[in-house]
Amino acid sequence: MMKKLSIITVLTFAAVIIFSCSDVKREPGSVYVPDMAYSRAYETYADHSNLADAGIFYNNRPVAGTMARGEELPFHLAKDVPGDTTNYTASKLIKNPIDSLSAAEFKETERLYLINCGICHGPKLNGNGPLYKDGNGPFAAKPATLVGDPKFDAMPDGQMFYSVAYGRNMMGSYASQLSRKQRWMVIKYIKLKQAASKAAAAPAATAAPAVAKDSTAKK
Repeated sequence: MMKKLSIITVLTFAAVIIFSCSDVKREPGSVYVPDMAYSRAYETYADHSNLADAGIFYNNRPVAGTMARGEELPFHLAKDVPGDTTNYTASKLIKNPIDSLSAAEFKETERLYLINCGICHGPKLNGNGPLYKDGNGPFAAKPATLVGDPKFDAMPDGQMFYSVAYGRNMMGSYASQLSRKQRWMVIKYIKLKQAASKAAAAPAATAAPAVAKDSTAKK
């Protein structure tokens, strides 16, 4: 009798295990924090004002005073309040901590530029990216010409960093796409391209003028 009960118990236990393992649970049950379990995906530049109606504050920026893991080279100037340009002006004095790029770093930075900046400013840094496309793209206004425009050729690295970090005019912030180090690298890449363009134009500008032929000379 005991032997039969043991066999029945073992078979029952095995059946329960098999049944429970074969049943794939599609529902996780109660979720304590649904907003964390099921995150809401939003485009970087999408309108997030509707979140405020649900009591959610989100402005696409890291929490003030925090630094993400792996972030380097902190930028001590905060974003100006609307109508103020104090910190934007002060950013002119901040030097680029990256003074050069190795061949490998240059290649990587070029990749970062093409992914994040080239769509507007163009692969050749001439403001003719896919969004403008010689005036045939979705952007009616041509983006900034980073190489060849005296305004941007003369713009200090720190002011470029401010614009990339916080956004400026029509350009939004790229703080979530590029780390601080990557931002400085991209700016160094732009400055190297500007310097190369000036160096290429220098020989033509400094060439000796052609000597005019004396029309009074005897033939």
